[in-house]
Amino acid sequence: METVFLDEAISEPAAVVPLTVGQYHQMRETGILEEDEPIELLNGLLVHKDRGGDRMPVSPRHALVVSRTAGWAPELEALGCHVRHQNPVTIEPRNEPEPDVCIVRGRPEDYLERHPGPDDVHCLIEVADSSLKRDRSTKKAIYAAAGIPQYVIVNLADRRIEVYEDPNTSEGTFGTVRILTESDTLAIRVPGPRRLEVPAAQYLPS
Repeated sequence: METVFLDEAISEPAAVVPLTVGQYHQMRETGILEEDEPIELLNGLLVHKDRGGDRMPVSPRHALVVSRTAGWAPELEALGCHVRHQNPVTIEPRNEPEPDVCIVRGRPEDYLERHPGPDDVHCLIEVADSSLKRDRSTKKAIYAAAGIPQYVIVNLADRRIEVYEDPNTSEGTFGTVRILTESDTLAIRVPGPRRLEVPAAQYLPS
């Protein structure tokens, strides 16, 4: 009998078959993936969510920034939208990321039977420490291709906020990029012509 070593058996590139959103949901529903499994679907692949490094589910600074955005709720409700935290956004056919913060049109009850899609989203926010590379590359391209009007990265490593707008859906890029420091104001997209303005310094903890 011929002996085949493992490294020889996998030496040829393997074809990867990406999952659809429907297949991903089925994996959740049947228990193949646990309900609270820290996984999101990016470009058809199951990706472990990175929110703090060293296998920490969420770093303290990351948690602080996300929790502070909860204070936007009353004003957002008055403007006809609401804030969601670390919950799915369905981007057919092969993406279901779970951004740290999402500003969504309507009321939470409007999404009883489905997750929000790109047409429901005004702004997505990722709080980035060890996840910065992925947020700037894979996720940025996914959000631009989906036509998300505003994508914000709270860059904890460099203590700045990166604001991406004017998505080019065919190229998966954003046409406008602004860099904010702690002396600036972050203007969050909401329904209508106005913006929700918040001090950038509150979301760049030392």
